[in-house]
Amino acid sequence: MLVVADSSPLIALINIGHIDILPQLFGTVIIPPAIATELRDVKRPPAIQLFIGRPPAWLIERTPKTTATIPLLDPGEVAAISLALEINADLLLIDENLGRKAATARGIHIAGTIGILEQAADQNLLDLKEAFGRIKETDFWISHELLDVRLKLHLERKKQG
Repeated sequence: MLVVADSSPLIALINIGHIDILPQLFGTVIIPPAIATELRDVKRPPAIQLFIGRPPAWLIERTPKTTATIPLLDPGEVAAISLALEINADLLLIDENLGRKAATARGIHIAGTIGILEQAADQNLLDLKEAFGRIKETDFWISHELLDVRLKLHLERKKQG
């Protein structure tokens, strides 16, 4: 499976201690250099800088040959979308709303941090209640009520399955 990632899902998963689910779910994850640069920003927490300073073997950096022109998106999002298009990725991991809309408008399948966590929970790789609790403790911008609803749906699905 070819998976490209924007910075937000990587940051969120590092912040909550669940970055290890990505290779379990997807094998290799590919990022453009613009995303690596975002992760190296001195304003990032030490855990994120440590992660990108010594990236795991499953994280591959690849430069897109061309970069699309997509107004209103930051360079990292544009590079991730461009790379996903170029390599015909199966999935783009992205959270930002405008980036998600731009990707889907170009026929790219997307998943965000919450969807990734739900998929990992479905495969018994983590406890979703615990993961959502950790998300609530970060600066990840999402409604806590929405997380509660998604958790309830997950638990109901699990009960039925």
